[in-house]
Amino acid sequence: MRFQILGPTTALDEAGEPVMLGGPRVRALLTLLALHAGHVVGAEQLVDGMYGERPPEGLANALQSQVSRLRRVLGRDLVEFHPAGYRLVADPQDVDAHRFELLARSGREALAGGDPGRAAVVLREALELWRGAPLADAPQAEAAAAALAELRLAATEDRVQADLDLGRHRELVAELSQLTTAHPLRERLRAQLMRALYGSGRQAEALTVYEEARKLLDEELGVEPGAELAAAHLAVLRADPALGASATPAGPRSRQGLRAQLTSFVGRSEELAQVGERLLTSRLVTLIGPGGAGKTRLATEAAEQATGDVCIVPLAPVSDAADVPRAVLAALDIRDALLYIRDRPTLDPVARLVTALTDRKLLLVLDNCEHLVAATAELTDLLLASCPDLRVLVTGREALGITGESILPVAPLRLPPPEAGDPLTYPAIRLFADRAAAVRPGFVVDAGNAAQVTHICRALDGLPLAIELAAARLRTLSLSDIAARLDDRFRLLTRGSRTALPRHQTLHAVVAWSWDLLDEDERRLAARLTVFVGGARPEAAERVCGLPEDVLFSLAEKSLVEVVDGRFRMLETIRAFCAERLADSGEVAAIRDAHADYYLDLVLTADSYLRTREQVEWLARLDDESDDLNAALRWVTESGRLELGLRLVAYSACYWWMRGHRVTSANLASELLAALGGTRFPHLDEEFATCVLVTCWAGEAHHRLQEQLAEVRELLPLSYMPMRVEFLMMLLAMFTGPPDDFEDIYGVVVDSIPQLPPWQQALASSGAGFVRQALGQFDLARVHFEQARAAFSAIGERWGLVLVVSGLGSLYQEQGDYGPACALAGEALATARELGAKTEIAESLCRRGDALQGLADRAAAGADYAQAAELSRRNGSTEMLAWALLGLGEVALADGDLDQARTSLTQALEVCPSSWYSAHSTRRRIDEGLTTLDRLAQER
Repeated sequence: MRFQILGPTTALDEAGEPVMLGGPRVRALLTLLALHAGHVVGAEQLVDGMYGERPPEGLANALQSQVSRLRRVLGRDLVEFHPAGYRLVADPQDVDAHRFELLARSGREALAGGDPGRAAVVLREALELWRGAPLADAPQAEAAAAALAELRLAATEDRVQADLDLGRHRELVAELSQLTTAHPLRERLRAQLMRALYGSGRQAEALTVYEEARKLLDEELGVEPGAELAAAHLAVLRADPALGASATPAGPRSRQGLRAQLTSFVGRSEELAQVGERLLTSRLVTLIGPGGAGKTRLATEAAEQATGDVCIVPLAPVSDAADVPRAVLAALDIRDALLYIRDRPTLDPVARLVTALTDRKLLLVLDNCEHLVAATAELTDLLLASCPDLRVLVTGREALGITGESILPVAPLRLPPPEAGDPLTYPAIRLFADRAAAVRPGFVVDAGNAAQVTHICRALDGLPLAIELAAARLRTLSLSDIAARLDDRFRLLTRGSRTALPRHQTLHAVVAWSWDLLDEDERRLAARLTVFVGGARPEAAERVCGLPEDVLFSLAEKSLVEVVDGRFRMLETIRAFCAERLADSGEVAAIRDAHADYYLDLVLTADSYLRTREQVEWLARLDDESDDLNAALRWVTESGRLELGLRLVAYSACYWWMRGHRVTSANLASELLAALGGTRFPHLDEEFATCVLVTCWAGEAHHRLQEQLAEVRELLPLSYMPMRVEFLMMLLAMFTGPPDDFEDIYGVVVDSIPQLPPWQQALASSGAGFVRQALGQFDLARVHFEQARAAFSAIGERWGLVLVVSGLGSLYQEQGDYGPACALAGEALATARELGAKTEIAESLCRRGDALQGLADRAAAGADYAQAAELSRRNGSTEMLAWALLGLGEVALADGDLDQARTSLTQALEVCPSSWYSAHSTRRRIDEGLTTLDRLAQER
């Protein structure tokens, strides 16, 4: 298990999934123990860190209660008791704070040892561990948090120093400007900013930084600048070349075609190091990636850092394959002979190149060769075979495909995840900030605009060219204006550098260049592939788009699509361009219909496996296809293919239910019902009923839905056994409830069992158990539950096992036998977690909470209810949220916290769905709790 305390406290299990920790006290306790992982932490220190100056009465019991809660979520063996306190049994390196310190120390040592390249990589790895304020869940541990924050700032300074030593001055100016604004009295940062500015050719600005620092130090502290800042000032005044030099050894070199760059190089330091490493071990390195990913700039920076001679050959202006050798000759400044001599044979360009390069140690950069791949590959292969000291660095949309080629994909810049801390630690955001500051002086990314900047960069896929074009629009537009216009990105991003290649001046031109290089089949597939919103597996793309898999693989080789976990996806910018081409072709409706037909077949196949031993694999398969399944349902609703829509809903219902996709699926089903109006398809009664019941998942039933529920009861009486939509059997029981005469329904259920398929037999047995339980016949109920348990186990169906084991637990709970009830709830919880069924996880937590209340362990019960509430809020499961809030209210009531009890119970009543039969007992318990509160209020 790993622990993260550099931000909100998180515990990650072996699969890297977060463990539900519970309330703030438990998080504070884990934070303090993780901070001292492997060492005993005194009880007094823990209490101080958890409660500060206002500890509760009964300190020992309060601490023990929190320790018990933590042990329940982590495991008893991980939190050890010692006479002096408690110890988290974990390797300190499994705690991000300790790993950060180790990496920061290693980076500092590498820097001191003269290895800035390694220092930069190690220090970046250290700083990427930070996700927010340190020890955020232990607010009382201010001293330790301050110490970690100071270490972070020192590591940042060391990383900046490493980058300066590597010559990345332009890249650092924007970041250092922000850092000095945040830490105005930090002299080392000021000195580093001066060096970065000077190395970028901005000597006057470097001197201004010194003057501002000197004045501030005098006014704030009454002191003069320290030795480091004063030395930087003197070096700038003297124009000391060493101040702006990199650590790369200098020497006489030929740098043909290498232009000085006018902008900083942002966000590619790791890739730059990779290119350098590849060139040491491979004589041919090819950078591939989509247009606008920054391949040319990366190659140029790699050439700048390379030792020995370098020649850059721009192939973009070359249109004829025969002219590739001549372009290389021209870049090498090898000219034709001025004099014509009759008897001297004319050498062809390739022979002249071989002659010129045979004994020369050179890095040859062939830039932008995607339109001349075959000719470039042929020439490169010949030159490498003939010239042993030659190395070649190639950029293009696809690889050359020759022996010895080392391929390095250049992906878009990294973007912050949804809950990232400082966005400026991510390259895409840093690039936007740097380019924005160039057109709008003083622009910085701060708490007020970070979300908008992140949205813009994410919408543009992290593509450097697109980000630069968007930042350039800040000359005339606000951030909000840019964000609002991203739906029409090709009109928005049209004003690049006038001196750039034409295809790099607008975003549309970048993608159009790649499009023009495709053959007809590739264009047809690229356009049709845009109907997939979450990417496609090869078999899906072939069936929907009507073209063989080889065409898809060709698009991947040409960087039009990327392969992620076996799915072929388009960057959103490329997808938007290709979607316009699909609209132009007039094929949108036909391809979307084919897409919908494919997903109907998929759910028809998957549904039959979801209630078998293979359900985990098929749930994962549908997880991958979920976005496209929803898109297919929206399309058939809009286009009027309502029969297909009913079938999509019906055969997706089991998947949606097991995965807890309640709100989204209810909204989709509701839209379909609205489109359906009064139209009915008699041969699809089961599908219609399922659609109505799925709509109920959103919670309250409006008048029209109540009418449709009544219609369902008429169409499908309680004795009805579904023939096509197997999962409908469970939904009918849950939403419509039992009839007035339990005995009659019991007879119907029992008599039907032998004629049913295996899963329905098991479900019917469990239904018989619930009926007998409702009649108070607990022994008979237990018999039926055990029969169902055996049947579900035989077919390997985990969701049914959770249902039945929960039913058995509820029997013991109802009889006041809380120990077995708690154990069975724990068993159901483990199975639900194995299945990944979030709603069932929440339900099992609530059931265990109820049992723990019966065992008078209110602290543990409260922790379970809190976890259940958090899960239920995430997936919109209102009935489970109501149950969890009810439990929290009951715990608060038992603890005497009447205000909190009323708050929780009132919230539970507000969210508890009225249209669910299964929520009846929850509403009854809420009413009982509120009645008790009213009585206590009157007694006071």
